[in-house]
Amino acid sequence: MSLPLRSLATALVAGLALAVHATEPKGAADQAAETSSLTPQILYQFLLAEIAGGRGQLGFAAGAYVDLARSTRDFRIARRATEIAFHARQLEPALEAARIWNEGEPESEAARQALWTLLAATNHTDELAGLLIQNLARAGSNIGPQLLQLHRILANQQDRQAVLRVVDHVTLPYLTLPEAHFARAQAAQRAKESLRALAEIDQALQLKSDWEPAILFKVQLLLETPDRAVEALQGFISRNPQSGEAKLALARVLVDAKRYDESRQAFTALLEGQKDNPELIYAVGLLSMQLGDITLAESQLRRLLELGQGDQDGAHFYLGQIAEEGRRWSEAVDLYDQVTPISSRFAQARGRAAGLLARQGRIEEARAQLRQGAENSPKDRIVLVVAESKLLAEAQRFQDAINVLDVALAASPEDPTLLYESAMMSDRLSQYAVLEARLRKLIKLQPEHAHAHNALGYSLADRNLRLDEAQKLIEKALSLAPEDPFILDSMGWLMFRRGKAAQAEEYLRRAMTLSPDPEIAAHLGEVLWVLNRREEARKTWDEAIHAHPDNKALAATLKRFSR
Repeated sequence: MSLPLRSLATALVAGLALAVHATEPKGAADQAAETSSLTPQILYQFLLAEIAGGRGQLGFAAGAYVDLARSTRDFRIARRATEIAFHARQLEPALEAARIWNEGEPESEAARQALWTLLAATNHTDELAGLLIQNLARAGSNIGPQLLQLHRILANQQDRQAVLRVVDHVTLPYLTLPEAHFARAQAAQRAKESLRALAEIDQALQLKSDWEPAILFKVQLLLETPDRAVEALQGFISRNPQSGEAKLALARVLVDAKRYDESRQAFTALLEGQKDNPELIYAVGLLSMQLGDITLAESQLRRLLELGQGDQDGAHFYLGQIAEEGRRWSEAVDLYDQVTPISSRFAQARGRAAGLLARQGRIEEARAQLRQGAENSPKDRIVLVVAESKLLAEAQRFQDAINVLDVALAASPEDPTLLYESAMMSDRLSQYAVLEARLRKLIKLQPEHAHAHNALGYSLADRNLRLDEAQKLIEKALSLAPEDPFILDSMGWLMFRRGKAAQAEEYLRRAMTLSPDPEIAAHLGEVLWVLNRREEARKTWDEAIHAHPDNKALAATLKRFSR
């Protein structure tokens, strides 16, 4: 909204009387002198700029303000011009205004920061380097913190190699200081020169062996090789046994290295000195679950709930899992119910609670759980709708399952998850026209959806229909996900339908290697049977049925070949 015209003159005087931040208060004579210096032309241009800005015409306002700054050389107008032009994304005009601002107010930290930011954003790296060198030269005893500011100053610069060159140049006189090497390490990391970054941070640690920020930065560089990060932290802690941040980092990195027992020991040691630290309590609880120490896990997670701090949703969720595994189903449902909608685990908690109710034959209560969850958390609506349809399918209520998905599709007709899941559910009732229509729509919406191509191709191959088309669809899926075991299974089954049993066996064995799924085993056994390797077929089926005694597709295959 624009200012009323009668207040614009007042706003102008106020705007011109302000520096970047609070300044020394001026006497009445000074303010009068400033007011009397306003000319009609300046006032007119200011009015134009303010009215344009108030109407959201930032481009016009920026141009008017920069013109005004250029003609008056007034740092207060230049400051306003810098702000408006920056917000209008007119970076070169903003830079011009920032230069005027710096000329008029050379001691202003805000003016310097604005100029540096704009020089970086507009790739004026030589000028920026020169100004940074000047700033560092007059930093005196504050040189260390100033060197560490380089990373933030240059953060928006897109040419990361240019940033590295600037940092190398401006830090050259200060290589006896650890902060200079830290700045170089940060620039090298952004430029994706990891070996250089490691070398620089090691230099920083040689100069300042107890510097926690440096070892923590080194750990970031080594996260892809967590055992090396562990080794670096252990060495640092041996030299600096009081370093709490390094000890916490070690406990976390041991998790990344999958050294769970050592990690739990590290977190437990930290917990001894910080008995009510919610992060440490939670970590010990989860690691105890990972290690199968359910008693300790439960006690730690319950302690977290008693404190009322930390990740309460996580504590309820994992305590629900513990209760579920202990077949304390009512308790588990109650715990899952206490996971709030803001949690990333909300949908999973609702799904587990519904599954437990369904296991007790309380299907409608389970559905109510999921529907209430969808109302409480719109972001999880699709996930919970799919969960309800699968719950109904498990109860052999396939038409109800499809109806649930159809209602959701009516509200979200192009949702990829709903299209795919409803197509798969249609297959259960042999509604192949619906399956094909929805998968084709999904492929049109998402041409790179590997599983949509695969599902349609497999449906055709399994029914021995339009095998050329089926092959093109499965080949497309395989090109998108060449190591997906279920797509490999589809190609194997297609080859079998085309009478190419030897090729079928190759695809199916690759699929079994990646995922020993019972339905893949059913297909492989059938191919081996046709190849007259019947003992091998029976062995494949027997191993699969032993591991998956309730799989219906495998059971149906065995029944066909036992006649």
